[in-house]
Amino acid sequence: MMQGPSIRVRRWSRREYEQLVERSFFRPDERLELLDGLLLVKEPQSSAHMTAVRLAEEALRAAFGTGWEVRPQGPIALDPRSEPEPDVSVVRGRPRDYRDAHPTSPVLVVEVALASLKLDRTRKSRAYARAGVPEFWIVNLVDRVLEVHRDPGRLEERRRWGYRFVQFLGRDAAVSPLAAPAALIVVADLLP
Repeated sequence: MMQGPSIRVRRWSRREYEQLVERSFFRPDERLELLDGLLLVKEPQSSAHMTAVRLAEEALRAAFGTGWEVRPQGPIALDPRSEPEPDVSVVRGRPRDYRDAHPTSPVLVVEVALASLKLDRTRKSRAYARAGVPEFWIVNLVDRVLEVHRDPGRLEERRRWGYRFVQFLGRDAAVSPLAAPAALIVVADLLP
């Protein structure tokens, strides 16, 4: 039996990706992000998806207050091969602190998931855990729950990176972000 040529995948560095962005290589309407060296096409935004992004942004601004930057759909420089654009992230500081470079150490990352649920639970979760992001939330629009992922590290299963603590919260539950423990966010306030 004849074998066809093997498929080769070229992985990009964050530096290469940023150079392409600066040179306007991509079309303005292309929604891409770099994850583990691969260029991924981001999920199209339905009305429910965008509503959930705005609700999360609003709830997190109220929870964190001054001294924190709540960034909707902004790039995060995770590692040399990843620059995802989570739906919402929370970083220390103010907008001008990131004029010359994207943030590298978010305290909380939020993804809103419909079609991207599997990707968010696997590849994105591993990337955020590997980068040491202490808390990762998935606003799961499929099951209408909030998935709270905490305690990043290497898991026993095949020594992959992930979160050791994962909790599924229904709409009547509430959660306090690790970096803003005095705040209380009701899950229903995140769901469209």
